[in-house]
Amino acid sequence: MSTVHVIDHPLIQHKLSIIRDRNTGSKEFRELVEEVAMLMAYEVTRDFPLEEVEVETPVATARCKMMAGKKIALIPILRAGLGMTGGILKLIPTAKVGHIGVYRDPETLQPIEYYCKLPADINDRDLIVIDPMLATGGSAVAGIQFLKQRGANQIRLMCLIAAPEGIEHVQAKHPDVDIYVAAVDNRLNSHGYIVPGLGDAGDRLFGTK
Repeated sequence: MSTVHVIDHPLIQHKLSIIRDRNTGSKEFRELVEEVAMLMAYEVTRDFPLEEVEVETPVATARCKMMAGKKIALIPILRAGLGMTGGILKLIPTAKVGHIGVYRDPETLQPIEYYCKLPADINDRDLIVIDPMLATGGSAVAGIQFLKQRGANQIRLMCLIAAPEGIEHVQAKHPDVDIYVAAVDNRLNSHGYIVPGLGDAGDRLFGTK
């Protein structure tokens, strides 16, 4: 079974509280989501391997450590995942960025892919799938499945807030994918929203309703 990592650093929790506030406007919401994503990226990448390198400082030669040639790709799930991407890119500017668009068929309730653009070497990269809200888990499960069908095999999922139902769904379908969240909330309501949650992340990011 995959591991759920709850990143409860005080700075993240403080900023997440402001993000949740219904009175937080779109500009501040966008900035805070980006900041929290950047802070979370420290933990999401904590186990990435390092290699020793030799560096000439102004004083002497030093044995230092750098990322061991790790190739990374960020995969935001459209559209809300876009709000987290910029923050992670500030820490990992060489990461490639792919995009997945998923919607749910109103009759069959099955997830339908409507857009997918990925780096050509997807099977050689460590992927971080990004979506602020893990509610039912339907979009995340479908997005991860689409990646696996294209050869991806190193995937981790990064969300701001998750519901227990969404975590259970992802773990049932993709037990090899670790999940990183800033908070696990109580439940889903009858409309599939996380309670207490923060509302519709996409609408709050982009000022739509």
